[in-house]
Amino acid sequence: MLFYFQQASTLLLRVCDKLRLIAFLSLTFCIQINAAPPYGQLSVKRSQLVGSNGQPVQLVGMSLFWSSCGEGEGFYNRETVNSLKCSWNSNVVRAAMGVEYSGCQRPGYLDAPNVERAKVEAVVKAAIELDMYVILDFHDHNAQGHVKQAKEFFAYFAQNYGSKYPNIIYETFNEPLQVDWNGVKSYHEQVVAEIRKYDNKNVIVLGSTTWSQDVDTAANNPVRGSNLCYSLHYYAATHKQNLRDKAQAAMNKGACIFVTEYGTVDASGGGGVDEGSTKEWYNFLDSKKISSLNWAISNKAEGAAALTPGTTSSQVGNDDRLTASGRLVKSYIKSKNTGF
Repeated sequence: MLFYFQQASTLLLRVCDKLRLIAFLSLTFCIQINAAPPYGQLSVKRSQLVGSNGQPVQLVGMSLFWSSCGEGEGFYNRETVNSLKCSWNSNVVRAAMGVEYSGCQRPGYLDAPNVERAKVEAVVKAAIELDMYVILDFHDHNAQGHVKQAKEFFAYFAQNYGSKYPNIIYETFNEPLQVDWNGVKSYHEQVVAEIRKYDNKNVIVLGSTTWSQDVDTAANNPVRGSNLCYSLHYYAATHKQNLRDKAQAAMNKGACIFVTEYGTVDASGGGGVDEGSTKEWYNFLDSKKISSLNWAISNKAEGAAALTPGTTSSQVGNDDRLTASGRLVKSYIKSKNTGF
């Protein structure tokens, strides 16, 4: 009897060792599956984001937090990006570069351009190495007053990365406020022209007025050019069917919609997770093949944060460090076929 018990124990240990090895290899070598981002060169065909084969694609992933805030800047590294790919199953990451003094009262790109650009560049390099798409977000509410700085920022990345790699996606204006679309459109036209001096292929996402909700207004008077989308931002506990109707109206006009930021909570970033509304939004996004990124990889003590306070970049892949929002979002991303 003892002999059979020892045999069974040995067999069980071997099985456990193999399972541990498989888990280790999946985390270690998931980075080597592709030599390019999963759908190759992206473009816009009518109102749809498509891959290099012309078929519709849907990117899913996470947005980083303000680069200029303490709760976010520690995640602007390869370790985080690797976890988002290998543990979360993300195929896109968003680098949200703070431009003005942010809510945490620290200087952004306007006052420390080299510092903030370096943070974004670390994420860009990691995403390219890991075969992911990366969104370069000029995370500003008043970018129409910062045309010179925006052109400098995007010219640098378009010349050094966008002209060489299909991984790059530009987001020229995070969230215009309740201002006139014509002024925002003029800003976009200037920045798009600057990007296209160096990169005539990669997708550019354009912010719309009222915190990137008025996509229907933008679609009625669009920026001219190729491979352009409009960003739609929503927070599930606040924004419901009315905003989906605006998105549908824009798509009916031929606009490509890209949700570069969404939350599972209310528009303040606080409150509890609205799971029902979040799932309604997921159903809408999936039915239209709209790409989306959740706000945010942050350890801030607020409802929208995916990580609990004190979490570091080495723990981004640990489920026991997730908030209620983080658990819901990670489950959604892991359920998708992201091309890896």
